Amino acid sequence: MFIDYARIKVFAGRGGKGCISFRREKYVPKGGPDGGHGGKGGDIIAVGNENINTLLEYRYLKHFKASKGQHGSGKNKTGKSGEDLILYFPLGTVIYDIKDGKRNLVAEIDSHNQREVIARGGTGGKGNAAFATSTNQAPREAEDGQPGEERELELELKLIADIGLVGFPNAGKSTLLSRVSAAQPKIANYPFTTLEPSLGVVSVGDYNSFIIADIPGIIEGAHEGRGLGLQFLRHIERTKILLFLIDVNSPDPQHDYRVLRAELSEYDSHLDKKPHLVALNKIDTVAENIRQRKVAELHEKFTRDGQELIIVISAVTGENLEILISELFSLVKKNDSENKSLDQVSRN
Repeated sequence: MFIDYARIKVFAGRGGKGCISFRREKYVPKGGPDGGHGGKGGDIIAVGNENINTLLEYRYLKHFKASKGQHGSGKNKTGKSGEDLILYFPLGTVIYDIKDGKRNLVAEIDSHNQREVIARGGTGGKGNAAFATSTNQAPREAEDGQPGEERELELELKLIADIGLVGFPNAGKSTLLSRVSAAQPKIANYPFTTLEPSLGVVSVGDYNSFIIADIPGIIEGAHEGRGLGLQFLRHIERTKILLFLIDVNSPDPQHDYRVLRAELSEYDSHLDKKPHLVALNKIDTVAENIRQRKVAELHEKFTRDGQELIIVISAVTGENLEILISELFSLVKKNDSENKSLDQVSRN
């Protein structure tokens, strides 16, 4: 089961108490204070794990507590620190702290083994040895340990993929994904078959590949929460390239394309600036005697109105899929190259 949202509560460990103690040695009847400090409470640490792809574990288990620090003891012995609690998250997890109805970003988990402290353990209390002064050589005071941080956290998983597959319900996205990769999403001839995002690895030659994410169907008004809109639009944010898939049999394919672009822009204006490609699917369902003329008309309209590169395909028969894969891979390589250059410039 794919789960991309959860809310949990985390409780970092409390620090241990400081100790009140005095040296007791033979022939030293009035030894000085030697109470040690309490140990630090355990932190709660988020760690990225590339082998996890869902937040399912956090749907059922809601509370997580780290260990307390041990109390200090005599002979200036500091208590042992509490053990940190490690929580593993899939890559693409965004963690927010929920306080007073507001969300504050805590961490974004983007890489394998990335570690982020999401709740800090309390410091240990000082032992009485720390309170000794020239005028108070036998202090009988020590500190309690500080409580650890307690947080209510909201977890959102945003899929990390090279290509985000965007289209209306029943446009053929799942069929396309199953055809170009080893992914096996549910496929049927009715809207909203896909109720959760799917990832597929598309091979390009013997040594190259890219990842494509099938985002569940978007409908007009998705940015306002209609249909499955807000539940899945966030997954498009982390994709590098957008592939708009449109049914060639639509009464107005250009209108469909404009609506999809508008929905993404309304949700996040940055999405409208992503590199993209338009694929018109289901050409195999167009009668042979009008197919060539229809394809020419579509190319002419999209080129004239939006200067868009379109590829007419059939996810069922495989027509022009090699061309589509090649174009997508070129866009991914270009995007990676440009981002690498920007990173080098920023470092210099």
